Amino acid sequence: MTYAIALEKIDLAPGQVLMLRDIDWAEFDLVVSALGDRRVPRLTYANQSLKMRMPSPEHESIARLLGMLVTIWLDELSVDWVCLGSTTFRSEAAGVGVEPDDCFYLSNLDRIVGKTRLDLAIDPPPDLAIEVDITSPTGLGVYAVLGVGEVWRYREEVVEVWVLRDGEYRSVSESRMLAGLTVAVLSECVARLGSEPMSRIRREFRQWVGDRVDRG
Repeated sequence: MTYAIALEKIDLAPGQVLMLRDIDWAEFDLVVSALGDRRVPRLTYANQSLKMRMPSPEHESIARLLGMLVTIWLDELSVDWVCLGSTTFRSEAAGVGVEPDDCFYLSNLDRIVGKTRLDLAIDPPPDLAIEVDITSPTGLGVYAVLGVGEVWRYREEVVEVWVLRDGEYRSVSESRMLAGLTVAVLSECVARLGSEPMSRIRREFRQWVGDRVDRG
């Protein structure tokens, strides 16, 4: 027997995850439409399984800081960018969908600026996606299928940088998209959240990047 449950009756506490299986594309599409512009819970869909996760305050602070580090780095180097946050990226042909914690376009800006809707059948995927794993692991397979060039994944107190090469992700010690920015620096900045305000970390990181630019 099949039962239908309204989305508003699903109450996830911060940090909780709900996994739904045997969800076809039409059902996934209905969930995305029902949630509309609400960015929580975050969704990941692959192999007819839908994961819904409710971010915790720790999760959100780490994701927000990493996004800030990206924009500071790019601004200091005068690189244009577009941030689309937790936009839903999906491909019906591949049967996958994902909502990153944050994402950025650095190339193909002329094809993205001003867009109000994205269709990955014709539009490019983001160049960089950010995922924060505290309560549930994030599989990189969905991002590989979508063709996202680089993924930053925080887990077990370390920021990992994964670069897509020949259809597979490889772990690297330095960002390809933000050349010169290392895993060590990113992880150190996140670690400071445990004892320092985000504003101080942001200011000091901006000063550090500015000094590098001046010396370069």
